[in-house]
Amino acid sequence: MEKLTGACIIGQSGGPTAVINASAQGVIQTALKADCITRVLGAAHGIKGVLEDKLYDMGQEDPAELDLMKFTPSSALGSCRYKLADPDQDDTDYKRILEIFQKYNVRYFFYNGGNDSMDTCNKISKYMQKVGYECRIMGVPKTIDNDLNGTDHCPGFASAAKYIATSCAEVWQDAHVYDTGMVTIIEIMGRHAGWLAGSAALASLTGCGPDLVYLPETDFDMDKFLADVKAIYSKTGKCMVAVSEGIHYADGTFVSEAKTSATDGFGHAQLGGLAVMLADTVKQATGAKVRGIELSLLQRCGSHLASKTDVDEAWLAGSAAVEAAVSGTTDKMVAFHCTRDNGEYHCEIALEPLDIVANFEKKVPREWINKEGNGVEQPFIDYVLPLIQGETEAVKKSALPRFAHLKKVLTTSM
Repeated sequence: MEKLTGACIIGQSGGPTAVINASAQGVIQTALKADCITRVLGAAHGIKGVLEDKLYDMGQEDPAELDLMKFTPSSALGSCRYKLADPDQDDTDYKRILEIFQKYNVRYFFYNGGNDSMDTCNKISKYMQKVGYECRIMGVPKTIDNDLNGTDHCPGFASAAKYIATSCAEVWQDAHVYDTGMVTIIEIMGRHAGWLAGSAALASLTGCGPDLVYLPETDFDMDKFLADVKAIYSKTGKCMVAVSEGIHYADGTFVSEAKTSATDGFGHAQLGGLAVMLADTVKQATGAKVRGIELSLLQRCGSHLASKTDVDEAWLAGSAAVEAAVSGTTDKMVAFHCTRDNGEYHCEIALEPLDIVANFEKKVPREWINKEGNGVEQPFIDYVLPLIQGETEAVKKSALPRFAHLKKVLTTSM
């Protein structure tokens, strides 16, 4: 295939994770070494940075600071939640993106994000093909929700799962200090898929796991939930519950949906306050002391508990995207194909069409959830456990993490 020479853009989108910068680092460092990539540009706040012509010259960054991105949480280039319109209905944004691509001779575009980000990537790819502008476009997966279609798992999920399981085990210890009764309800992220909430069950491997786990893959029944809690509390005087923020009733309504009309940029209703609401309900029904705990942003930015497996795979995903694009591949997302035969974990890079990834959600298989809908089965544990392995070699200064500090030098056209 004929060599394609030009600049590249890397953008980050959607909710941050503990390892999204490892993927960006993989893209940036690999692209800087590619002789056919003339400039490596970072989009400020995702696709909005492209639309606003706000791009950073990554070649001017200190290599030592780029190295630190691997262990720096959140999105170093800035993120966004911006939904591109259907180009057949409104192509304004696409014309602007093409204008920016032409201005900087951008021939490679890498977008690092989750479901909605892959939708953005897919739309841009199809538009560039339609107008005949040669640009190789690759999606780099990211989401703690682990709900991207076409891949065994997503970078970011394992570190969040490790944080959740560890935190649940620590909370369990605290909740069992006194000889008085207590119910603890821990709210975990996950709108439609319960991978994160299910990961709380890993704490059981320490002997300190939740008694009950509720995922959005099954309908939630408040009366049955209260009966479950009462049965355990009456027997042991304690009960710890892990619950996904996205649990819903049989009619599809969320158990706890923020009493507001606010949504994110993709029309998703805001969720929140579930732990507090359930805690109040349990208290009224049982009279027990109840604590509601929301892990909130901590579960996606806790890089001090990051999985080395997750960090390494995240970097590999970014690097593989560049290598594939340089070799002539476009319109794909980097994916993981994995085996766990006889307890041995093996992960290989695969490339999946953006069409089958964008706007599809991968959920926890029903057979991995127990019949009662209040816990997970062994196959779930076997799936997640290999992903959380290993400790990172994060740099510290004064016993605190030393994160990357980028100069973010704005670029100009040649």
